Amino acid sequence: MQMTTDHLSSTFAALADPTRRAILARLATGEAPVTELAKPFDMSMPAISKHLKVLERAGLIARSREAQWRPCRIEAGRLKEVADWVEEYRRFWEQSLDRLDEYLKELKHKEKNHGRKQRKP
Repeated sequence: MQMTTDHLSSTFAALADPTRRAILARLATGEAPVTELAKPFDMSMPAISKHLKVLERAGLIARSREAQWRPCRIEAGRLKEVADWVEEYRRFWEQSLDRLDEYLKELKHKEKNHGRKQRKP
């Protein structure tokens, strides 16, 4: 469990930056070279490279080398870990909201029945 938590920590840390999330969004459409990934951002290539290193260390992307071309691709395994983790909390909230809904229905029913009894002297 500790290994998963460490992965989650590094994944969430990498996802905390909007530039890195935008890079991942672009890579979700297919692999791309670093120069293409840098185009939408007003920052230097070394800054983009730092973002890519963070994503790579978190296991969110992989980089390869093909001659001068350094394509990057998304690695979905760590994102699946995040999705699985979030899914547990989604279930918790759905169950909590279902219980709240039942409770509110019960209150409404009691209120309705109680109101009828008071009207009849």
